[in-house]
Amino acid sequence: MKTPYRTRTLLAVAAATALAAAACSGAGGGGADTITIATVANPQMQDMEQLSSIYEEETGNKVEFVVLPENELRDKVTQDIATGSGQYDIVTIGSYEAPIWAENGWLANLDEYASDPEYDVDDLLPPVRESLTYEDSLYAVPFYGESSFLMYRKDLFEAAGVTMPENPTWTEVADLARQLDDPENDVAGICLRGLAGWGEVMAPLDTMIHTFGGRWYDEDWNAQLTSPETKEAVQFYVDLVRNYGEDGASNAGFSECLTATSQGNAAMWFDATVAASVLEDPNSSDAAGKMGYVPAPVMETEHSGWLWAWSLAVPETSEKKDAAWEFMSWATGKDYMNLVGEELGWARVPPGSRASTYEIPEYAEAARAFAPQTLAAIENVDVNKPGLYEQNWTGVQYIGIPEFQDLGTKVGQEISAAIAGNQTVDEALEKAQEYAEEVAVEGGYRDQ
Repeated sequence: MKTPYRTRTLLAVAAATALAAAACSGAGGGGADTITIATVANPQMQDMEQLSSIYEEETGNKVEFVVLPENELRDKVTQDIATGSGQYDIVTIGSYEAPIWAENGWLANLDEYASDPEYDVDDLLPPVRESLTYEDSLYAVPFYGESSFLMYRKDLFEAAGVTMPENPTWTEVADLARQLDDPENDVAGICLRGLAGWGEVMAPLDTMIHTFGGRWYDEDWNAQLTSPETKEAVQFYVDLVRNYGEDGASNAGFSECLTATSQGNAAMWFDATVAASVLEDPNSSDAAGKMGYVPAPVMETEHSGWLWAWSLAVPETSEKKDAAWEFMSWATGKDYMNLVGEELGWARVPPGSRASTYEIPEYAEAARAFAPQTLAAIENVDVNKPGLYEQNWTGVQYIGIPEFQDLGTKVGQEISAAIAGNQTVDEALEKAQEYAEEVAVEGGYRDQ
């Protein structure tokens, strides 16, 4: 007989709390605690906030959520962490921040906490776990992991009499977008992020740059943002979204494209694999059961998906580390996956973090349209050589150096301005090249 969910969760929380009390110092063992978590306003995190009342009921602890748009979250959390103000007990960060912030001493080492057998850290998908590791220690745990793929409305394709290739090139995608673009019926041929931000427009654009044969820097840290290959990729992206993309593309990010696709206002969408769990939820999406999923489009490379994990970490400044881990282990543990499925629907289970998630029969059935493609995309990522060249850094849709947050943001602003028609791609890339050159020299990566 299966142990009831709440009984299993209480046992797991009790075990985690006992281990934490023995392993670590700090608040969180002698009565109820209130912890504050800063998180991104993505659907899966909103589900976590909704379900946190169950955690509070079971443990007596309270969780206060600060939910922010992606760009704003990054700014506020980075400022809080860097200044040591200690406003948050848990922060939502990604694969980019985890090793850099760990090296800076900003995050608590989670090895002793995560060694609890009940948590089963070995169940975390290896590429995702490795992205959150610094010097063989874990500094964040994944709430969900993702790569990227191309999503499309099968009903709109059928109505237009066109077929999606099993492994499309960007040239093929552009031709399909042209045929499917239908402004009179408020249907864009494709939705692509255009919102400024290194985690917004630059995420899909970086993968396009790699597969076109471009790159940020060469092996000697000479900026390559005005190279012919990079220019071709960026011009292709800007033309595609301007000609056949969504209205107001320069202000559209993940959330806007998710809404457009789920409501039938976009025939295709290239973005994070995690979006499929929302698109296939009939309670929130008109597209449920109508979507198809194929690998990220390519040109000169075999694969072009990215790798990311929205994850939970504990700032070193938190005085409630034990209580913070208690919630984190609940929200990223195996039982949470079952809770989401039972309470909110199996398609909404956070993907890409645990291998065991893909062994849950109910999830396998509900996610059959996209789960295999998600796993394949994650497994095919090469964070050291996502394009045609070996890199001096790790990362696909980012450069794993501290300066990239500012550099990527500046470059993203220039690209967004080109999408808005306020400047040409050449003008945007000339400025981007200068920004990148400054980082290479001032950051000490290359002599002047």
